[in-house]
Amino acid sequence: MGTIRFSSRDLPAAPPTSNPSSSFPTKTTSSSITETVNGSHEFKIGGYSLSKGMGVGKYIASDTFYIGGYAWAIYFYPDGKSPEDNATYVSLFIALASEGTDVRALFELSLMDQSGKERHKVHSHFGRALESGPYTLKYRGSMWGYKRFYRRNQLETSDYLKDDTLLVRCCVGVVKSHTEGPKTYTISVPPSNIGQHFGKLLDSGKGTDVNFEVDGETFASHKIVLAARSPVFRAQLFGPMKDQNTQCIKVEDMEAPVFKALIHFMYWDALPDIEELVGLNSKWVSTLMAQHLLAAADRYALERLRLLCEARLCEDVAINTVATTLALAEQHQCIQLKSVCLKFIALPENLKDVMQTDGFEYLKESCPSVITELLQYVAKNGERSVITCTHGNDTLDSDMNGRRVKQRIH
Repeated sequence: MGTIRFSSRDLPAAPPTSNPSSSFPTKTTSSSITETVNGSHEFKIGGYSLSKGMGVGKYIASDTFYIGGYAWAIYFYPDGKSPEDNATYVSLFIALASEGTDVRALFELSLMDQSGKERHKVHSHFGRALESGPYTLKYRGSMWGYKRFYRRNQLETSDYLKDDTLLVRCCVGVVKSHTEGPKTYTISVPPSNIGQHFGKLLDSGKGTDVNFEVDGETFASHKIVLAARSPVFRAQLFGPMKDQNTQCIKVEDMEAPVFKALIHFMYWDALPDIEELVGLNSKWVSTLMAQHLLAAADRYALERLRLLCEARLCEDVAINTVATTLALAEQHQCIQLKSVCLKFIALPENLKDVMQTDGFEYLKESCPSVITELLQYVAKNGERSVITCTHGNDTLDSDMNGRRVKQRIH
C-alpha cells in the first residue's frame, strides 16, 4: 500500500474575506417555550363519619406523590380549616411537600361523583384565562385550595359520599420554561438492536459450545455470551474451578421454563412472553414465573433481570401471592419489593385474608424475623389512624417542617 503525502500547495485556496460593511449580518433565531408538566393523584378517604369531630384545623393527608420534579400532598379538613366557619364546611388543599422556591403551577381539585353521573365538583385553573397567571408556591408547605370547599350537611347527603367514602382527585401542572436554539440537520439513528442479533444467534443454534440439562430438558448456548453476561457463568465456564465436562452441565433446583426464560434474557436483554413460554394465559402463572425468575437472577448475579422481576412483582401484588413474594424479597435482599409487600399486607382490609394463605404459613416458617417487621407496620398503621383522627396538624399555612410444597410452572 502506498503512502499518501500532501503539502500546503495541494490545499484549496481560502475564499477572499468579505467586507463586513457590505454584507448582511448573520441572522439567528431562538425560541422560549413555556409549558406545563402535568400529573394527577386520586385520594380515597374512607371512614368519613369517623373523621368528623377531630377538630377545626385538623387534617387527613394523602400519601406524597411527585409531579414536575416536586413532591405534593392533598390535605382534607373534615371540620374545616378556619375557626370562624364553625365546622360548617369541609376544606380541601394541595400543598408543596418538598423544598422549592417560587414553584409556579396550575391546580385542579375535584370531589368525585360516585353515582356514575359524573357530576363532579371541580375547582380548576386549567382551561381558563388567569388574570395574574399561574399560582406561585413560595416554600415547602405552601398551599392552594378552599377553606369553604363544600358545606358539610350537603356533602353528607350527596352522591360524593358513598359507603362512607369520599374520592378526591388532584391535578397539578408545574410550569416549566426552556429556550430552543436553531435546529441543526441530524440523521436519525435507530435504537440498538444488538439484543436481536444475539437472540437470533441463540435461536439458530449455530456455534453453540455448551449444553445445560435442566429438569430433563437440554439447552444449548454459547460460553462466551453467558460469561459476558454473568460473573457466575464466567467462573463456571472459564474460572479456575470451571466444569471440565461442558458437553452437558446439570442445573439443579430450577425448572426448565425458568432456565429457558433466563437464557432468553441473557441473549435478548428482555423478558420473554411468559404466556407463550408456558402455554398458559394467567396472571397467577405470570406472577409465579416472576418469583422463580427473581431467584434465578440472584443466583446468576443478573442485576437488571432481578430488578425487572421486582418491578413486575410490585405491579402484581395480590392477596394469594404477596406472602410468598415477601419471603423471596427477604431471602434475596430486595429492599423495595419487601417494603411494598409489607405495606400491602399491613392494610386492615388485606391482613386477615393474607394470613389465611399457604404462602403466609411458609413466610412464618422460613422468615420469622419478617413477621416482627410486619407487626411493626401494622402497629404504625394503627398509630397513624389514631393520630390522624384525634390530633392532626394545623401548621400548614407556613412551613411543613417450615415446609413448603414447591409450585411448578408447568
